[in-house]
Amino acid sequence: MTRKTRRLWLVGGCMLGFGTATILTLQAFSTDIVFFMAPSQILAHPPAPNRTIRLGGMVVAGSLKETHEAGKPPSVSFLVTDGQDAIPVRFTGVLPDLFREGQSVVALGEMRPGGAFIASEVLAKHDETYMPKEVAEALRKSGRWDPRFGKPPSASSWDDMTVAPSRGS
Repeated sequence: MTRKTRRLWLVGGCMLGFGTATILTLQAFSTDIVFFMAPSQILAHPPAPNRTIRLGGMVVAGSLKETHEAGKPPSVSFLVTDGQDAIPVRFTGVLPDLFREGQSVVALGEMRPGGAFIASEVLAKHDETYMPKEVAEALRKSGRWDPRFGKPPSASSWDDMTVAPSRGS
């Protein structure tokens, strides 16, 4: 074997090793990536079963229902909307102190058959002017807010938020 042939085999082996490492790394990360989706995106393109996603939008005013059973953590259900569609969310545990109806929220969890979103974690905004970037983007796409005309809508302006009937209804 000449020097040139050995060098070619060495470069080919290195490229094969690098390619294999890249593929294995991407496969490992693909199961851990959590995508942000708005309710209208979820209804248009449902995620795979048991796929963890972040659902973001505004909590529909008047949709919060709490249940308390003795010896069990509190359970709540509410609707999250992006102004076009709404998704029912169920969460067992203590909600953040800043969680309110009519304000933005991001819930981490899975879609279940039947259309309910089971949240394992609920995140609420931290003051009256903050809105998660993904929620602001979903509002902009739904036509509820245009960045050319100022800041995203304040939480107080969403207290009477209603949602259009779902496409599936």
